[in-house]
Amino acid sequence: MAAQTYLDLHSLRSLPLQLKTLNPQNQCHYFKLKPRNPVISKLRAAVIGGGPAGSSAAEALAAGGIETFLFERSPATAKPCGGAIPLCMLDEFSIPNHIIDRRVTQMRIVSPSNIIVDFGKTLKPHEFIAMLRREVLDSFLRRRAEAAGATLLKALVTNLVVPTSLREPYVINYFMDNCQRQLAVDVVIGADGANSRVAKSIKAGNYATAIAFQERIKLPEDKMGYYENLAEMYIGNDVSPDFYAWVFPKCDHVAVGTGTVCSKANIKSFQHAIRARVKPKIDGGKVIKVEAHPIPEHPRPVRVRGRVALVGDAAGYVTKCSGEGIYFAAKSGRICGEAIVKASEGGETMISEDDLKREYLRKWDDKYFTTFKFLDVLQKVFYGSNAAREALVELCGDEYVQRMTFDSYLYKKLASGNRWEDAKMAMNTISSLVRCNIMGREMETSAQKILSRV
Repeated sequence: MAAQTYLDLHSLRSLPLQLKTLNPQNQCHYFKLKPRNPVISKLRAAVIGGGPAGSSAAEALAAGGIETFLFERSPATAKPCGGAIPLCMLDEFSIPNHIIDRRVTQMRIVSPSNIIVDFGKTLKPHEFIAMLRREVLDSFLRRRAEAAGATLLKALVTNLVVPTSLREPYVINYFMDNCQRQLAVDVVIGADGANSRVAKSIKAGNYATAIAFQERIKLPEDKMGYYENLAEMYIGNDVSPDFYAWVFPKCDHVAVGTGTVCSKANIKSFQHAIRARVKPKIDGGKVIKVEAHPIPEHPRPVRVRGRVALVGDAAGYVTKCSGEGIYFAAKSGRICGEAIVKASEGGETMISEDDLKREYLRKWDDKYFTTFKFLDVLQKVFYGSNAAREALVELCGDEYVQRMTFDSYLYKKLASGNRWEDAKMAMNTISSLVRCNIMGREMETSAQKILSRV
């Protein structure tokens, strides 16, 4: 069937005021010159991208009374991802047990020289890291958004037409069922990943991206038993010059992958290296899927412009050091969706850029800015050389470091520790770096002075 241009009749409610004579019974938002811009019919929103960020945003919008359209190009696929989520996400986002593949209670970190540290000795009996497949999680979250009232469109968004005045809607051009179509909306949430077309449309600026490469390997039953509740992280210049490699267990296979920012062209060499380091454990395994995807390294310069907001990877919400993004994607989507509901009074009034910045960005930055900066510093300190990585693994053997790390990771807030233990941890960090020839005598002298004061 030949492609044709299609404009949803329903979307005429969102067209500019000067076109109202085309459909006088179905006029959309009559923007009066009042501070709150009351509307005749409900606010209409489009969410571009159906991953954890987009689905969570769509669910919050629809549940709050906003007419919501959720665009997802390929519902059957998902972003390549290690698939680890923190304990707090299970309760906060009501993740059911049946979609969790593994409950990891053992975590091992392996140094460049193959020193192994068990990094999970302080987990409490009820604590674990949930491992799941992204295609399963994403599908579940999309269905929940639909149940809340969002309309799911299996479509490729080709571009977003940004209005030139406050009186005009945003027009989404998309391709669905072999037809080119359009939809006019009042507000847009870009949840379309690191290569976000929404971000490009609003000139949100560029950011550095890493590349993640992952193979899913189905193992023989005896070897899969080894990874029943165990996840492994490998660090070293061989597997990544600025990140780490991983072996994460799934339902009937393991995900083996790596990532890098500074040496993307060599990603396959790093993947060969991680496979070589774990070779005895995965021998006899069969590769069932190969995946690669860009991952943002820092937030975009612009995350809100006009009545458009970016969430998840599109906004750059992936932490340094750990590379975690699933929780922060879902959380940013929910905060943004709830912000629009609140600012629009349940869809009854038009929102503005100031509303989005106040109700979404400010709340996000207040809650997570410190966490992101802290992990950025850790990555710069410990991922710069093999010597630094050896120091990191040495520190990970300390039970206080483990407890603080897991408390922060599992519950998504910087754990507050004991002052004396914090001081000892700082001194141990300096000592480890000095022993691994990272810092000179000047730092060693400074460390001694600080220690004497403690």
